[in-house]
Amino acid sequence: MAITLKKHDWFHADGFPMAVERRDPQQPFGVHTHEFSELVIITGGRGLHVTGDDSWQLSAGDVFAIGGSMPHDYLNMDRLRLINVLFDQNELSLDLLDLSSLPGYHALFRLEPAYRKRHQFNSRLRLKPTEVATAIGFVDQLEDELQRRGPGFRFMATAMFMQLVGYLSRCYSQSNNADSRALLRIASSITHLETHYSESIHLEELVAMAKMSKRSFLRTFEAAMGCTPIAYLIQLRTTQAAKLLRQTDRSVTDIAYDVGFNDSNYFTRQFRKHFGMSPRTYRQRESLAHNA
Repeated sequence: MAITLKKHDWFHADGFPMAVERRDPQQPFGVHTHEFSELVIITGGRGLHVTGDDSWQLSAGDVFAIGGSMPHDYLNMDRLRLINVLFDQNELSLDLLDLSSLPGYHALFRLEPAYRKRHQFNSRLRLKPTEVATAIGFVDQLEDELQRRGPGFRFMATAMFMQLVGYLSRCYSQSNNADSRALLRIASSITHLETHYSESIHLEELVAMAKMSKRSFLRTFEAAMGCTPIAYLIQLRTTQAAKLLRQTDRSVTDIAYDVGFNDSNYFTRQFRKHFGMSPRTYRQRESLAHNA
């Protein structure tokens, strides 16, 4: 039975939800889950990464993300060395800015974990030795900030973490592996949604970007994102509308059109569905909270 690693045992007592754990070499640990996510960089040796009934061969340069609920372990280790970057995205104040324009980001952190079994782990990120050295350099800086915990360390550590995430996302975007390229095509459709959400978007163009059948695309998208492409588009639009309601004094109708809705009544229904209140009520509540 898997044990669950608790946040309070692995993160600092000050509550900042990020840590670096180096395993040189990795020791037997046992099947476990955790209350946080992990970004794993294999820096040397070999071993098996076991998830349930599946196991995947690991070697230097392999990089992958693990969600907290996934039971996993390492077996048959031959001087296996790795770096775990532990983080709780729900508690980190991350502004992704234009990171969502990188298909490699969606592929590495959203699609590959969902399709690891189908692709037999062949769609994982595999870094060249020089790229491994660059990634370790970012980790070194991150770990230094986390160890020193000087004034402003939260900002600096978050910046270092995002630098690492951005670099790895760029590396994945440049992958020539056939399975990785397949995920990148799907990731391109997600990128298109996130960067063109205010425009008219049709399912057919997303399917064409992915170069898949409509049925396969929908199944793949839902497995990775937890909803249909259209539902995800509506989520993007309402989330952006909420930001505009907080930060501007534009009318609800104008904001509805700004984010891609052609009908303000439909916008209000969808906004209420996602936020549990009307846009006007949301704006009033946020204004009161800001002025309190």
